[in-house]
Amino acid sequence: MKKLSIRDLDLKNKRVLLRVDFNVPFNDDGTIRDDARIRAALPTIQYILDQGAKLTLMSHLGKSEGSMEPCKKRLYELLARDDVTVLENLRHNKAEKDPDSNPEFAKELATHGDVFVNDAFGAAHRNHSSIVTICQYFPGKCAAGFLMEKEVDALSPLVENPTRPFSAIIGGAKIDSKFNVLQALQQKVDHLFIGGGMVFTIMKAMGNSIGNSIYDPAHLEVVSEFIDEAKNLVLPEDIVIAEQFSDGAETHIVGYEEGVPDGWQGMDIGPKTLEKWRPLLHESKTIFWNGPMGVFEFPNFAKGTEGLAKMLAEMNSLRIVGGGDSGAAISLLNLNNKFTHVSTGGGASLEFLEKGSLPGINALTNKF
Repeated sequence: MKKLSIRDLDLKNKRVLLRVDFNVPFNDDGTIRDDARIRAALPTIQYILDQGAKLTLMSHLGKSEGSMEPCKKRLYELLARDDVTVLENLRHNKAEKDPDSNPEFAKELATHGDVFVNDAFGAAHRNHSSIVTICQYFPGKCAAGFLMEKEVDALSPLVENPTRPFSAIIGGAKIDSKFNVLQALQQKVDHLFIGGGMVFTIMKAMGNSIGNSIYDPAHLEVVSEFIDEAKNLVLPEDIVIAEQFSDGAETHIVGYEEGVPDGWQGMDIGPKTLEKWRPLLHESKTIFWNGPMGVFEFPNFAKGTEGLAKMLAEMNSLRIVGGGDSGAAISLLNLNNKFTHVSTGGGASLEFLEKGSLPGINALTNKF
């Protein structure tokens, strides 16, 4: 990594301002459902404290409304100490997401430190005040934390020189947010597997019936062109359909070519799909996976995602999971240690694969 590392900084008796990604999910009762992102930052936090520095953390949480108090409490439990300052949710101030609306916000944040360390890989694709703008106030003193380095080191081989065959599996509901990534990956991978709700925009563009399934009418034309150009697409063999968007709805399995009948909607990939995909994935030396294969929040329609996770866990290839719901599935199944790397950033990992870097990385001090 050609950026300044936390190892390069003299931290003794310094005030360190550390950007972390504590944007954790919560249960309905307000308790933290998964503290993986807090735990992921612990090596950097502990290192800074061990160097004799005074530490201030900052993070966003949700879109704007969340309080950092539960995260702060959990952090203190994990550290078994409470001498770390945690600033309130950055998105309470609209200038976090819109730096131009108040340039003073980043300057104010910068008063909390002598040096700046960014360990928030999951937010590094955002051109926000605490990620990019703030770096101008720490000339020569903006460094990557251990988690940021770990993420970049894990993902860089996929961008620069992946061991082939290289396969990417992309899922999720909406094709609009991932279409640029699909186009970029199509030119880089040997096999591009597509699952999740975005499949139905592709089906529609191919002239297959999709019933009441979700699709993006605005992308039909470009998706049709994409299908004609992409010779390495691997689509589902079969689809689990339901009469209603409900976990308890009646279900059937239909073939991809057969399509989804009127009044029904696609909810997951079917069992024949995993069997069709298995040989190609087994022969792959490098695999990247981002996004669920179905309506993962409903147990009846999580089977495709879970089945894929278990299948990949058995393989010996380089396997990178790009955060998000696919990362959550890996955690729920306790399979994290079966994969080469499970990223803490869904959107960030996708953009890194597409562009080879991120705004939050580019803003750090160059290491010569």
